[in-house]
Amino acid sequence: MTEAQTAIEIQVLPSLGEISAAEWDACACPEAADGFRPNDPFTTYRFLKALEDSGSVGRGTGWLPSYLVARFSGQIIACAPLYAKHHSQGEYVFDHSWAHAYENAGGAYYPKFQIAVPFTPATGRRFLIRPGFEQIGMGALVRGAVQLAANNEVSSLHATFCTPSEAADGEKMGLMHRIGQQFHWENAGYETFDGFLAALSSRKRKNIRKERATAQAFGGDIRSLTGDEIEPHHWDDVWAFYQDTGSRKWGRPYLTRAFFDIAHETLRDDILLVLAEREGGNVAGAMNFIGRRALYGRYWGALDRHPCLHFELCYYQAIDYAIAHGLETVEAGAQGEHKLARGYLPVTTHSLHWIADPGFARAVREFLEAEARVVDEEMEFLTTYGPFRKSGEDHD
Repeated sequence: MTEAQTAIEIQVLPSLGEISAAEWDACACPEAADGFRPNDPFTTYRFLKALEDSGSVGRGTGWLPSYLVARFSGQIIACAPLYAKHHSQGEYVFDHSWAHAYENAGGAYYPKFQIAVPFTPATGRRFLIRPGFEQIGMGALVRGAVQLAANNEVSSLHATFCTPSEAADGEKMGLMHRIGQQFHWENAGYETFDGFLAALSSRKRKNIRKERATAQAFGGDIRSLTGDEIEPHHWDDVWAFYQDTGSRKWGRPYLTRAFFDIAHETLRDDILLVLAEREGGNVAGAMNFIGRRALYGRYWGALDRHPCLHFELCYYQAIDYAIAHGLETVEAGAQGEHKLARGYLPVTTHSLHWIADPGFARAVREFLEAEARVVDEEMEFLTTYGPFRKSGEDHD
């Protein structure tokens, strides 16, 4: 360990109120200092603070903030959104089988520590390091998090949806690397949606055109709103849509109603709402977050069912927006092989894990090695049978 590393002080903060937005964002999104968008809107101070201030995380939610901060010579050089977890909900990297096995063996899997953005299966930096301190910042956060887990005698530590480079660095430091799979749309320099369609096989191209026509015949208008175009009353509709989807998928919504009010005040420039309006009211909608290079699809809901409207609002309108604004990627959330037929290809996601019990850690490591082979094979298969036009195939 170097002299600089020994001089680093690690703190655990129970609230973002104990650190300034400028200090946090200097680590989380230094690229936004130029006044433009952050690469990842989800690790910004304003997003994480909205979760905290709205009661979406905190006591009674199973997500107890324990933000990790590293200081060197009095300056914050690195931080991480760390939470003490009392369940495995809202993570999207599933360890329920680990918890079941651990507790069957007589252990207490919960609480555990989680470095993550709650309820957000979007890849981004989880170890937030001020530029110039990359070499010591990552090591300080990893060692600090592991030591915190050991001192509190928790079963495990997890960092989910981290970047590939973080996964590689964490693995070198002794953490276990897990891979998963999502479906993302990649912009190959398309100038129009028709340009994207031209890259697809004839059958997929025709199917998408048919789905868009079916969706847009729902009897109303589809509008995309961001920034000041979003008005306070729109959040009443978004909340209704979110509750509808949440009650069907999760049992109860993760976010509180107050989150959307705070989002209107502090996050609406980061948000794209796609709303289906009919007869003066919104009947369905999709909520997206906008990054510097990617559009992140997050929530969808509908009060009135119409064929293909989900595909239009969540997938095709997102592609339209990405093409129009020169974004490189659309991340459409967790899971969903149905996205493949709509131009979203499988990509690898990454997470890091530390298990306190050596025997259980060995079993998890063996599981991850076998799981990785399965994920690799599935991704290769799905990519082969993707929707894009093969070499030599004619256009319409």
